[in-house]
Amino acid sequence: MSAEQYWKDKRILVTGGAGFIGAEIVRQLSYLNVEKIVVLDKLTYAADLCRLESFQDCFSLKKVALENSEAVKDAYNEAQPDIVIHAAAESHVDRSIDGPGDFVQSNVVGTFNLLHTALNFWREKEKPSQFRFLHISTDEVYGSLGENGFFSEKSSYDPRSPYSASKAASDHLAKAWWHTYGLPTITTNCGNNYGPWQFPEKLIPLMVANAIDGKALPLYGDGSQIREWIHVADHVEALLLALEKGDVGETYLIGSGEEQTNRSVVAGICDRMDQIYSDRAPFSGLIKSVEDRPGHDQRYALDASKFNAKTGWLPKVAFDQGLVDTVDWYVENQFWWRRIQTETYSQERLGIIQK
Repeated sequence: MSAEQYWKDKRILVTGGAGFIGAEIVRQLSYLNVEKIVVLDKLTYAADLCRLESFQDCFSLKKVALENSEAVKDAYNEAQPDIVIHAAAESHVDRSIDGPGDFVQSNVVGTFNLLHTALNFWREKEKPSQFRFLHISTDEVYGSLGENGFFSEKSSYDPRSPYSASKAASDHLAKAWWHTYGLPTITTNCGNNYGPWQFPEKLIPLMVANAIDGKALPLYGDGSQIREWIHVADHVEALLLALEKGDVGETYLIGSGEEQTNRSVVAGICDRMDQIYSDRAPFSGLIKSVEDRPGHDQRYALDASKFNAKTGWLPKVAFDQGLVDTVDWYVENQFWWRRIQTETYSQERLGIIQK
């Protein structure tokens, strides 16, 4: 079946659609011949409807906290979805250190409500074969790697932060609803996303904003921690392919193979800033080592061969070019993150355990 045939006349429910990844999901869906897109979003600090302005005629929005089971049920009844794409999550490790309860409520209780309501909805509709529940997760559920090796779908779970623990719990729920009840779920785990519109508490936009303002670029510990980076547009393209070509009940790791130390990412940002603001170079002089994050994992890397073989997907955006383009976007769109600085997040350090 072609992509056009698969998506034709589908009704899609997207959770977290005003977030960084969720908005990209809605954007890519807007180019497909779907019948209906309903976005659920709690509209907390990291959500922003500006991300959706250019295609606001393509979806309807419901402000819903996933912890509210009745509101979730109402949303299912309105959307009548063929597909649920669950992107909503509290996702910042530092915030989870400061307030783990919010992560349990959103990521665990919220996912339970979505799955339980999906099961009842699916049964009421006499278990349509086309129904899918896509649960989007993270590589952080697997813990930390040493210098060698990769996570695979068979890796043991070993979460180290309240955030990753809450996501691990939500993964287990999604898989249990498949194994116990037969609800057709698919779970994906991915690495660090980057690109335009990412909330400026995350590494890349935070460093760009600080560099523009001449502030220190805080690097946790020695900056040797390694992450696998993927452009958000590549990730979302892969997610849609997981729905088109993936098997129900399966887990797929989505990876780019682009491993970078935190220090090398910040160095790349500085190099691009040197080119843009040559009169202020070198920006590397702003890099400042700070106390490491509690429980900081050393390395994440993914073996995505199962997913690639199943779908034929490969990433399109090389990290070096993607980083340049992303830095340029934040330089050119300062109006957006400066508003956030004023209204929501003033770039303060989070996740410091008081001794």
